[in-house]
Amino acid sequence: MKPRVREVIVVEGRYDKNTVSQVVDADIIETRGFGIFNDSENLALIKRLAEKRGAIILTDSDGAGFVIRNRIKGAVPGLKQAYIPEIRGREKRKRAPSKEGTLGVEGMTPEVILSALKKCGATFEDGDIIPQKGGVTKADLYALGLSGGKDSSEFRARLLEALDLPSKLTANALLEVINVLYTRDELFAALEQMEINR
Repeated sequence: MKPRVREVIVVEGRYDKNTVSQVVDADIIETRGFGIFNDSENLALIKRLAEKRGAIILTDSDGAGFVIRNRIKGAVPGLKQAYIPEIRGREKRKRAPSKEGTLGVEGMTPEVILSALKKCGATFEDGDIIPQKGGVTKADLYALGLSGGKDSSEFRARLLEALDLPSKLTANALLEVINVLYTRDELFAALEQMEINR
């Protein structure tokens, strides 16, 4: 039996919706790709559902996915952010890989989808809420060399890869993601592991 997620899950298109619906029992809304920019009714629906039950955004980790994510994030307060890792490849139904050569939501395994939902704090039917993480500040990122320094962007890219997060996250976006997905201790452990594997 599939676990039930209380929040509405927002995805880009029907293939993403189909993939996610095979993993969890949830209400899933499509943005119809960039259609969300011209569809005020769909955006209003997402906002209303988010106010009532909460909402999770789960888009591809490519440039287009981030544009769509940011549009919804700007319009829907309290949106939970679920991220998939950047995995090179091509979806089975497509003849060629995406423009950036990575798999989208539809190409993810059920385990990856479920993990992304758990990490972002999805509320499951059994009542368990995955605890919010947090506690990392901008000052921490600066002190750790992840922002504001000469090699910060390169170091941040290595951390994003180590954490299986999209490479396009800025320092501010990284801070937000870290505080949703990880504790301070988990961040420091990941950085320590990076040093060991240098």
